[in-house]
Amino acid sequence: MRRTVKRTICAVFASAILLTSAASPQATKNLQAIATLKFYAAAQGNSFPVGTSPVSVIFDGSNVWVANGPSRTISKLRASDGAVVGTFATPDFATSMAFDGANVWVANPHQHSVTKLRAADGVTLGTFQVGLNPGGGVAFDGASIWVTNTFDNTITKLRATDGFNEGTFPTGQGSKGVAFDGTNIWVANSIDDTVTKLRASSGTNLATFPTEHGPRAVAFDGASIWVANSFSNNVTKLRASDGLNQGTFATGNGPVALAFDGTTMWVATFTDNAVTRLRVTNGQNMGVFPTGKGPDGIAFDGANIWTSNQVDSTASKL
Repeated sequence: MRRTVKRTICAVFASAILLTSAASPQATKNLQAIATLKFYAAAQGNSFPVGTSPVSVIFDGSNVWVANGPSRTISKLRASDGAVVGTFATPDFATSMAFDGANVWVANPHQHSVTKLRAADGVTLGTFQVGLNPGGGVAFDGASIWVTNTFDNTITKLRATDGFNEGTFPTGQGSKGVAFDGTNIWVANSIDDTVTKLRASSGTNLATFPTEHGPRAVAFDGASIWVANSFSNNVTKLRASDGLNQGTFATGNGPVALAFDGTTMWVATFTDNAVTRLRVTNGQNMGVFPTGKGPDGIAFDGANIWTSNQVDSTASKL
C-alpha cells in the first residue's frame, strides 16, 4: 500500500514537472506552481460566448462583466466557470465600464451619457449626461465616477451615490483611458500622445507628460502609471509621484488595454490576438499568451486574466 501511494505521488510530481517544462519558454518552473497545480504561466483555451463585438471587461469581486458594443447589452459571467448569469440591456452601444463596489457603470457614446446598473441583479438605477462621446474610459476613485469624453477633450466627474455632476475638466486631445492612483486621476490622450494628471478631489490639472504614439489605456501598479501606446506597439511606465519616465517596453502589435495582477502588468494586443505579460519592476517580457480574436479589454479577477474579444465575440479566461 505504501509503495503504491509513494509511486502515485512521484508520478503526480513528475507529471507536474513535465507539464511545467512543456509550457512556453517564458513559463516559470517552481515548486509553488506545482503545489498550486498551476503548471503554466497562463492557462489557454478557455473562451466563452458573449454578445456582439465586446469591447471591455471588468470584475466585481464575484463576477466578470463584458460590454457587448453594438448588442447594446452587458453580460454577467460567473468568474469561477464562465457561466452566463445574466444579460442586461443598455440604452446605447455598451463600451467602457467601471465597478463602484455595488454598481456597474457603462458609457453610452452616442447618447453622451453613462448608465448605472445594480451589480446584484442588473437593474438600471439611472442614466446621467456627461460630455461628447464618452466611450474611452470610466473609473471609480472611491467616491466618484470619472468618464472621459473623447470628442470634447474633457473628463466628467459624477458622484457615485446619485450621479450628481461634480464637474467637467479639460484634458489633452482625444481623452481615452482613465485610471486612479489613490490620489489623482490619469487620462490617456490618444491624439496628442500625452497623459494628463488631475487631482481627484478638485479636478485641478497637475501636469501633462509625453508618451509614445496613440496612448489608449492607463493602469496603476501601486507606484507607477503604465500607458498602452497603441500605434507604437509598446507601453510607457511613469512614476506616479512626478511623472518621471521609467522606461518604454515593447509589447505585441496594437496594445489597447492593461491589467495589473499584483506583480505583473498584462497588455491586451488587439492585432496579435494575444496578451503580453510584463514584470512591473523592470518591464521584462514574461510571456505572450493567445486569446480570442481582437482582445479589446482586459481585467484581473484575483486569480485569472480575462479579455473581451471584439472580433469573435467571446471572453477569454487565462
